[in-house]
Amino acid sequence: MKTTLSIIIIISALALTSCEKPKSETAAAAPAVSVEPYFTASAPANPSPIHLLRQSTKPGDTITLTGKILGREKPFVDDRAAFILGDASALKPCNEIPGDECSTPWDVCCETAEDKLANTATIQLVDAEGRVLKQGLKGVQGLKELSEVTLVGTVAPSSSPEALIVNATAIHVAR
Repeated sequence: MKTTLSIIIIISALALTSCEKPKSETAAAAPAVSVEPYFTASAPANPSPIHLLRQSTKPGDTITLTGKILGREKPFVDDRAAFILGDASALKPCNEIPGDECSTPWDVCCETAEDKLANTATIQLVDAEGRVLKQGLKGVQGLKELSEVTLVGTVAPSSSPEALIVNATAIHVAR
């Protein structure tokens, strides 16, 4: 009888401990921060084009900029709240070039690599710890390739003259 009772207790203890999730799984299952609060119904006032901001901003500056989602064949980062914003006054998507039948006009393949670099910015939504949110942005609030966007954000600490990175705080998608 004692042996049977001991076996039942051991099996029960093993069953209970095996149901616990490891700490790494519990942390990963934490609820995601929603990206919806970052979007605004009206456009922020007095935006600047990217090419002008790149000449005068430094990490920590709050800026307002405007552009279109363009500059790469895949301007959205999969499963992350980040995308490439291009300066629509400096880069011309292929669909604006008469006779061009490009299937991905937002990649601005007719522009030079130097022009793309000088006229694009990486836009990201970050949490309180500065980590990019784990949610894709394509389709949110109608956001897609070639969407016109105006936003307010802070130049990220990792930004440099070669790579403008902006932590957006308010994004408006033109309809």
